[in-house]
Amino acid sequence: MKVYSKLVKARNILAHKALKKSGHNKFAGYQYFELGDFLPEIQAIFGEVGLVDVITFTNDLATMVIYDTEDGSSVTFTSPMGSAQLKGCHEVQNIGAVETYQRRYLYVTAMAIVEHDALDATTGGVAPEPKKAAPAPKPTGAPDPNKVL
Repeated sequence: MKVYSKLVKARNILAHKALKKSGHNKFAGYQYFELGDFLPEIQAIFGEVGLVDVITFTNDLATMVIYDTEDGSSVTFTSPMGSAQLKGCHEVQNIGAVETYQRRYLYVTAMAIVEHDALDATTGGVAPEPKKAAPAPKPTGAPDPNKVL
């Protein structure tokens, strides 16, 4: 299947591009790739090497099929669908947000794009142990009930 050799070539070409991350997660403090950071490059590379991608969604699965435009061979990438509950948005806007994220993750997987691991930035650390309360001070001048006379 020629699709695999073309995909490797496309990945190598993309790996040598100077991609810049424009997304910023303010909560966890890291940069990430948005679709616009790499999609124009990928589309140009696919045109150059003879690949085309088709992305579809069901309630359960996001699917990207990359086809060789010469022989029709293909490779498929999938990801389970998630959901979004963005504040102040209509249902269709939440669907769009999920589909945008899914497209991004499918491209990151298919093109072996090295991305920051968001989980490392927000999880995995050891939670600090709660401080033990200091014993209450004893009143001065009062006898110590534990002292043996």
